[in-house]
Amino acid sequence: MTQQAQGGGAVGPVPATVMVEDEPDLLRDQFRQLLRYPRLIAGGVLIGLLGGAWLGYSTSDTYVATSDVVLRVPVEDPFNPSIAVEKTLDMNTERQAATSRRTAERAAEELGYAGDPSNLLTDLQVTNPPKSLVLRFAYTSGDPAASAERANALVEAYLADRREQTEHTRDTMIKGLQQQLDPVAKRHDELAEKLEGRSGSDVEADYTVKANLLNRMTELSNRISKLKALDMTPGKVLKTATPPASSDGPGWPLSLGLGGAVGIALGLLLAWVRLVFDPAARSEGDVARALRAPVLGSLPRVAESQPLLAENRDDSPLAEEYRSIAYRLAYDQRFADRRRLLVAAPRGSSRTAAAVAVNLAASFAETGKRVLIVEAELRRPSLENQLRAREINRPAWRHDAESGAATSGWPGKRRLTVDAGESGSFELVPGARVRNVARALTSPEMSRLVEEADDPRVTVIVLTPPVFAYADALALVDRVDGVLVVCDPRGVHRSQLARLRDLITGAGGTVLGTVMHRGERGKDASPKGGNRRKGGGRGQRGGSSAADGDGGYADAGYADAGDPDAGYGEGGYDGAESGGGARDDAYDGGRERRFEDRDDALGDGTSTMALRTVSPRDRS
Repeated sequence: MTQQAQGGGAVGPVPATVMVEDEPDLLRDQFRQLLRYPRLIAGGVLIGLLGGAWLGYSTSDTYVATSDVVLRVPVEDPFNPSIAVEKTLDMNTERQAATSRRTAERAAEELGYAGDPSNLLTDLQVTNPPKSLVLRFAYTSGDPAASAERANALVEAYLADRREQTEHTRDTMIKGLQQQLDPVAKRHDELAEKLEGRSGSDVEADYTVKANLLNRMTELSNRISKLKALDMTPGKVLKTATPPASSDGPGWPLSLGLGGAVGIALGLLLAWVRLVFDPAARSEGDVARALRAPVLGSLPRVAESQPLLAENRDDSPLAEEYRSIAYRLAYDQRFADRRRLLVAAPRGSSRTAAAVAVNLAASFAETGKRVLIVEAELRRPSLENQLRAREINRPAWRHDAESGAATSGWPGKRRLTVDAGESGSFELVPGARVRNVARALTSPEMSRLVEEADDPRVTVIVLTPPVFAYADALALVDRVDGVLVVCDPRGVHRSQLARLRDLITGAGGTVLGTVMHRGERGKDASPKGGNRRKGGGRGQRGGSSAADGDGGYADAGYADAGDPDAGYGEGGYDGAESGGGARDDAYDGGRERRFEDRDDALGDGTSTMALRTVSPRDRS
């Protein structure tokens, strides 16, 4: 069906306004959103304070005694600058030796420790300051005197063990050299005794051998002498451990302060993670970015019993908010040229969307416009009962219907006028339950209603059911100048708002803006409520209950997309008039709950095309 046949809609979708925000604004917006999770932040602070309290308690009676030892290696000339002592020592190996069981056994024997010697190493920490030959022994205990005593005992045990190992290595080398020297000396003595008193050329070779043996003896003797002359001191104690005067812990004030700081960081991190994985639109920025349209206004929470039309409009802050939204729409060039507006909610109840449509109509009426509200809610029409409306004759500013046009069914020629007090009045085409919703929405009569806004003095506002519940709004978006989305950001996901924008733009419409609200007081925000009665009749699927999500009215109202008479047999459409209460309850308890839990149930591209491809045909 072409756009001209549908009522002179927009030639094409106007590109959506892309909301561009500076990075500081985004950061400020995200930080404000973090504050929406005070419980997580408070939980992080509590965890941090508990950790700080545990740190202060666990370290309040611990004492650390330290002792420093500088290591050395046995050298022949300790003042020789050509000897690089640091290259002859492996400090990592020495650290492991200092914390070995052998050292612990020596210290336990010296201390008279009756337990397992390895327990002494539990509270010992040996470190090596960078670029030094120093080992620092730090022993932690609940008794300051015991800390110092055990630290000194472990140092002495380590030095004694290192000295013992070094002396053992020296003695082994001396013994080996002595074993080499003894045979050489014995042979030298034997050869000297043999050559005693002899001379001549026949013994020159023996004298040469004797000289070589003497040189070898001298070399071995010198090496043995040097080893015996080595200083075997393994190291020097630079600092002897003394009993500490105060505990090593940071103290209660510092512990609690550190715990609080870490807790705040942890709480903000938890809130940030929650924000990242939270699918709901928590701020105006989220809604604007998801729909790529500005937020025109934010409505305060109102009572459920409050009437749709704001009372006392001269002094009402709510009425001023509606006026502000109306003025922003009036200055939007996409709307101001033809003044056709569609108001719809993404999901849930349409009550707030109806309130927005009614109060915008009153605000436009104040500016001298003739305003017509078309209630395209053909499943649960309610505006006529909620407004102070009275029936009037066909208005003079309405284009006459074509001769021979159908006068029965919706929209028909029935008009109501609504008194808005000092704001003036506006007119209403009330909704009515029909056999075929798709045919009624795409009828020539509906097109003529929308075309009444061609008069520059007239503004037409179309109210439809929630977009994700039914595809009714998508069948009308290309006939209006733009769509005004009314949503509670806490009850809709960002991905659903993006999907809503895709559906509207894909159907040839434009999102002009968003009106945010916070629900209603005294009413459950979740659309899962409602009386769950059993529904019978041929308008339901095999008599299934509303609690199963397949309420009779829901199926009877939507099955007509493929079959004009489906769901409206003897107990279907007629039953909707006589037994409407059970049908409405079934709708509340079943249909809305099902569309909240299954976003892809209806209102997707398939159901939209199903509505758009229905061709009007005469009814017999």
